[in-house]
Amino acid sequence: MDWQGQKLAEQLMQILLLAFAVIALATGYVLASFQLMILTYAGGVVLTTLVTVPNWPFFNRHPLKWLDPSEAEKHPKSEPVVNVTSKKKSIKK
Repeated sequence: MDWQGQKLAEQLMQILLLAFAVIALATGYVLASFQLMILTYAGGVVLTTLVTVPNWPFFNRHPLKWLDPSEAEKHPKSEPVVNVTSKKKSIKK
């Protein structure tokens, strides 16, 4: 799953859970059944899990292009230069 696929999965999860919460609340209110409300929401959670957890092909539309190992050896990453200068604060009396 690429970065944009992760973002899409997160958005789908939030939208689907919210939609099923509203549907479950309406169903439970209209039919006056707490059990049906919980079952409706649980079904929504299962469906949301089936849509967002597996690595479906539509989550891989923007694959990352990695550098070949042979190219990485030719261009080693340089170490950052760290300035180590300490300044003591003067204490004014």
